[in-house]
Amino acid sequence: MPAQPVIGVLALQGDVREHLVSLAECDVIARPVRRPEELAEVDGIVLPGGESTTMSRLLETFELLEPLRKRLVDGLPAYGSCAGMILLAGTVEDGRPDQQQLAAVDMVVRRNAFGRQVDSFECELPVIGVDGGPVHAVFIRAPWVESVGEGVEVLARVPDIPSSGVAAGRIVAVRQGSVLATAFHPELTGDERVHRLFVETVRAA
Repeated sequence: MPAQPVIGVLALQGDVREHLVSLAECDVIARPVRRPEELAEVDGIVLPGGESTTMSRLLETFELLEPLRKRLVDGLPAYGSCAGMILLAGTVEDGRPDQQQLAAVDMVVRRNAFGRQVDSFECELPVIGVDGGPVHAVFIRAPWVESVGEGVEVLARVPDIPSSGVAAGRIVAVRQGSVLATAFHPELTGDERVHRLFVETVRAA
C-alpha cells in the first residue's frame, strides 16, 4: 500500500464532488471513476448518494458493473452512502425488479425507507469506530437495514428520540470485512470522520 492510497469515487451520478472533498481531507489521493481502467487503478472505492436505480443502470451502461463486482469479490475496500448502501446490499426491498446489486454486504435494505416513512431526518448518531462523539447524520429519502447476516457488524442504529418516530432502532451503518455502508450522508456535513474510518480500512487491506 502506498503512503497515499488512491481512493476512487464512482462518478456516474450523485454526491461525487462532496465525497472527493471529504477524502481530500484524509491524506489520500481521491479520483473520480467513470471507466473500467480508472477502477483498476484504485485501492478503494466510494459509492455516493444519489438514486440507486439510476446508478445501477449507469454501471451497466459504462461497463463498470462486472469489473466492480469482480474487484469487490477480490477484496477491494468499498464505502457506500445512502444509494451506495443500497447497491452494496445483497437484497433490496421496494427496489425495481431490474435493479442490479453488487451483493458485497449480507444485508436486506429497504429502499427509500426514510422517504416514505419520516421524509428527511437528521440526528446526532453514535457510530462504532468513529471517535470524538456522535456524528451529525443527515438522512435524505434514505434506506435503512432490515436485517444482517452473521458476518456483518452493526455500527449504528437510529436513537430513540422524539423526532425519530418509526425509524427508532433501525440499523443505519454496517461493516462487513473491508466494506462499509451508511444510510446517511457524511459527505454533506463537513465532518470527515466516517471517511477517515474508511481510509483506515483501505490502509489495513
